[in-house]
Formats: sequence, C-alpha cells, structure tokens
Amino acid sequence: MIVGVDGSASSFEAVDVAAREAHMRDAPLRIVHAFGHAPGLQPVGGSPWNPADHGLEPMTQGVLARAEERAHRVAPGMDITRSVVAGEALEVLEIESRSATLAVVGSRGLSGFSGLLLGSTAVHLAAHGRCPLMVVRGRADPAGAVVLAVDGSDAGEAAVEFAFNEAALRGAPLVALHVWNVWSERAYEGPGDPVNAMVADIDKLREAEQHLLDETVTAWQKVFPQVEVERRLVRSRIRPALIDASRGAQLLVTGARGHGGFAGLLLGSVSQALLHHAHCPVTVVRGKE
Repeated sequence: MIVGVDGSASSFEAVDVAAREAHMRDAPLRIVHAFGHAPGLQPVGGSPWNPADHGLEPMTQGVLARAEERAHRVAPGMDITRSVVAGEALEVLEIESRSATLAVVGSRGLSGFSGLLLGSTAVHLAAHGRCPLMVVRGRADPAGAVVLAVDGSDAGEAAVEFAFNEAALRGAPLVALHVWNVWSERAYEGPGDPVNAMVADIDKLREAEQHLLDETVTAWQKVFPQVEVERRLVRSRIRPALIDASRGAQLLVTGARGHGGFAGLLLGSVSQALLHHAHCPVTVVRGKE
C-alpha cells in the first residue's frame, strides 16, 4: 500500500486512514513524498534533482518522520518504509500505483487554491492510477456502512469485489445502492421498444433495475457470506442520491466509469462528483483494461 504525503493537513489525515487500511490487510505501508522536477526535465548535462542539493532534505525528512509517527500511533509495529522521490506528484504516484494494492491520498494538497474542492493529484490518479484509489475526505471515521454504487457495468465489477472485501475487512455492513430514473434504458432491448426512455413503462423499468441489482450482488454474497448486505434501489438523480448516502457511511466505493460514460473517458461524471462532494472517504476502482 502507498500513501502520498506533501505536508498538508489533508495528507496527514490520509496517513491515518492508510495506516488503518494497511493494518486490516496485514500489509506494509509505503509513505511517498514527491518533490521537485522529474529527472527527465533536467537540462542536458545537468545532475539529477535532489532535495539535499537545495537544502530541503531536513524539511522533507521532517514531513516523512511526522507521517511515520502518525502511522505508528494508528497501527503500532506496522512495517513502514518512506521515500522522497524526485518528480511531479502526479507522475510519481501513478508509477508507484503500478506495484500497489491500494493508493491513499488526501482530497487537497498544499498546491490547492482556496475554494478548490479537490486536488489535481487525486483526480489524475483516479483516472490513470493502476490500483484502487482512496481519497480521504469528509468524515474519515471507521463507523457506519460501506456503500457500493452499483451501476451494472462490466467495468464496475471490480468495484463490487473491492466493496465486499472492504466490508469484510472492516466487519461492517454493506449497502449496495443502485440509483435509477426514467432515463434508464436497460428495460428496453427489442426493436419494438420505445427509443425515448421518458415514455417508459415505470413498473417494467423498476423491475429491470431490481434484477440488475440482485444479479450484481447475489454472486458476491456467496463469496462473502459474513457480510451483511442491504440491497437498496432508489429512483432519483444519481449524483445527489449517492452523495446523500455518503453522509452516514464510513466509505463509498464506485467504479471509475459506468454505463453513461463516453468511449475514451477515463473518469465518469458520477465518480468525479463523488470525489468532490461526498461526505466520507471515496474509493475509485478502475476495471480491468
């Protein structure tokens, strides 16, 4: 597991959460601090950038030492390594994610402007990271249910597995939440069905959405019989309903993209809305490529 630290209050909160996650998994934690410019951006013939050469080594090591101290307070005796990596945070953490089971970051870093709800590093990693990304925001409190945003997409299957596993690790109930509305079109697949979902048969549509939810959850309940599952079907606007569900949750899990995404779009609008406005930490899980 990795956690990105830049010295901001948000990143230190991420360390606390990452330490709990690593402890639950009995996994080592790597604390990463990206600093300066990537080696590839150095002038021809110049030496690689090193914080020690600029008198910044004490400061960077101080940030990492503080982060490690916090992690040990949360999970005493845990295996922790720390490193300062030359490069932009976006690139460094993306590379680090290739060998990690989970990446954890704060919702905003030191470079954020006042009023900016989410840092660019979090958005970039959610779209391009190679492992699930947990963004720590809202109430980072280990209480409440794990909420899974069910979208029925093939790409979302990885998010379903992650959410069940997370609920099992935490000993928490799982709320499998599927939000639908009259724009849903899964109930109509034949050539004689209406093109405009606004004239849909509501009962038929609700039945199809319930079937989708049941089909998504049933197989994984057999794999994780110890997880208490609530299947919740809600007719509403998707983003507001999921944000509202996050108020009492300890974690919200979503896929990177659902059925509504455009081809080539790496991060869907629903996932982005949750990263910006959810009331609890959010984990974005990308499907297999």
